[in-house]
Amino acid sequence: MPPPRISQSLTAQLSRMTISSSRPRVLAPSARTFATTSHRLNWLAPKAGESCKSRKGRCRVPTGGSMRGTTVIWGDYGLRMRDHDRRISANQLRIAEETIKKRLRGMKFRMYMRIAANIGVYTSGNDVRMGKGKGSFDHWASRVSVSKVIFEVKGDLHEQVVRDAFRLAGNKLPGLYEFVKKGDPPKMGITKVGVNGVTVEDLKRPRVKLPLETTAARLPSASP
Repeated sequence: MPPPRISQSLTAQLSRMTISSSRPRVLAPSARTFATTSHRLNWLAPKAGESCKSRKGRCRVPTGGSMRGTTVIWGDYGLRMRDHDRRISANQLRIAEETIKKRLRGMKFRMYMRIAANIGVYTSGNDVRMGKGKGSFDHWASRVSVSKVIFEVKGDLHEQVVRDAFRLAGNKLPGLYEFVKKGDPPKMGITKVGVNGVTVEDLKRPRVKLPLETTAARLPSASP
């Protein structure tokens, strides 16, 4: 059986075909596409760890008229510490965060964390003798000063629902906490500024001398 004949038009088309060595451009694996949002970091552990072991330390006490971190900034409602400074572990903060999200499940909201667990806690065993170094890493913690706002919530939520969520979260954390709203007066230490006529100048003024001290200052000094 003779082979099939190929038409002249098909032969002309095959002759005009060329094979190109160019390949489609592929981005390198390390190339990152443009994005306006940054990567979400873990607020319960630092990104790079610690270069040296952290000291136990003490919580920062706001002095000199500092009221930083005592008011709600981004959200509508907040949870603020009201007794005294404490060191809260990352596990306790995680449980409080899950408690709030569980109470507000099904609602549209956004939660902000105002603190971060970036302090390493190192411990030794109970049967280890004194000395022999600081110990091994145990967990991450955060130093929370008095009147510091820990959580903030923003969304189309009823105030009583948020109060209940913060109440449940405060029961999971060590210490005493209070519910605050956006626009509430700040606190200097444990005193609210702007309530009952209390101003920053009144809190920063020197201590008023008692009548007995004023009388003692007028008395002549005893000569030897």
